[in-house]
Amino acid sequence: MPLKANNRVLIAGAGPVGLVAANCLADAGVPVTVFEAEPALPENLRASTFHPPTLDMLSCFGATERLLKMGRRSPRLQYRDRAGWVVDFDMGLIADRTAHPFRLQCEQYKLNHVLAERLALFPHARIEFSSALVGVEQSVDLVYALIEEDGGARREGGAWLIGTDGGRSRVREALGIPLEGFTWPERFLFTSTPFNFADAIPDLCDVSYFADPDEWYFLLRVPDVWRALFPIRAEERDEEILSEEGLQRRLQRVWTKAQRYEIVHRTIYSVHQRVAARYREGRAFLAGDAAHLNNPLGGMGMNGGIHDAFNLAEKLIRVIRGDASAEELDRYERQRRPIALEYVNTITIENKRNLETRDPVRQREWRAQLTRIAGDQAAARKYLLRSSMIESLNKASALQRT
Repeated sequence: MPLKANNRVLIAGAGPVGLVAANCLADAGVPVTVFEAEPALPENLRASTFHPPTLDMLSCFGATERLLKMGRRSPRLQYRDRAGWVVDFDMGLIADRTAHPFRLQCEQYKLNHVLAERLALFPHARIEFSSALVGVEQSVDLVYALIEEDGGARREGGAWLIGTDGGRSRVREALGIPLEGFTWPERFLFTSTPFNFADAIPDLCDVSYFADPDEWYFLLRVPDVWRALFPIRAEERDEEILSEEGLQRRLQRVWTKAQRYEIVHRTIYSVHQRVAARYREGRAFLAGDAAHLNNPLGGMGMNGGIHDAFNLAEKLIRVIRGDASAEELDRYERQRRPIALEYVNTITIENKRNLETRDPVRQREWRAQLTRIAGDQAAARKYLLRSSMIESLNKASALQRT
């Protein structure tokens, strides 16, 4: 039974974070409206890794079962270099802590469709497309989203607002919340090819990080293609990077072959390490990329955003039902913001710096350390609990219990 309409929660952005929050709220009978600026569900190709605890969480929607049919299970991950050094981690070591001891490689937009289909089953929930949130106003009891759409502009009121509208969040901008941190001087190139690197590179895992002081790279296998990520030097021009010759040069360095690589996708994007100064302003909240941005080495951005959504939705439900006071909502920032700073930012920065370091001493020390960790079952298990985000969820639940 839906709760009162004046308890409606407004959500900006119909990506995975916004749609997870919307489904949690709708399940509890909370009226919810999702505003999406695009005319249809976003289908960008950036995120494609689902970590074990995220899959555990999404099971409550029946979404994990759908994703498993569309994605590729990756129970191992590797670190390598071009000279033949290989370190392998088996996620079976954490099978006692998760029902899904593997990474699932599946494009995030597929989750968007699963969650939107499910949300459509609730009469008290809806998604409004071609509806861009351009401003936020608040009173003591209500929050108002200023919406631009094809027919003009309007003002939509609700009890609470969640901004899940990405790195350039209009919600965050309207609330005047700074996005603190830095932007890396180099950008990243993602390109995809149907060439099967596993047929060419012996014992290659679906998730493999290649360290190289000249040009590190990352190979990730999704069901139909391999995705390759490369750093872009600041002096390189976009047209050169995205040209057929530029792409071929980079891929041929991964594996030299007589034929040219077939390219099915290419994207350049800037890389940030930033966290919002606060996650709440009155009746409005930030989650996902609107709250934190990080480089993709570790696959923590989308997963961390989904964890934000579950955390915040659970607290909103308790407050709306009268099971907790509004002070409960302050715990959201106290639990989730330190995770973005201490875990997600720290781990992804470490990953990038270790892969690209030119210091030969640091190179040897890092390789030796990873080799020792992988060879020690207890140490490898601890490493996997951290890299899979299980440890960060445990830390978040322990923060500010009172």
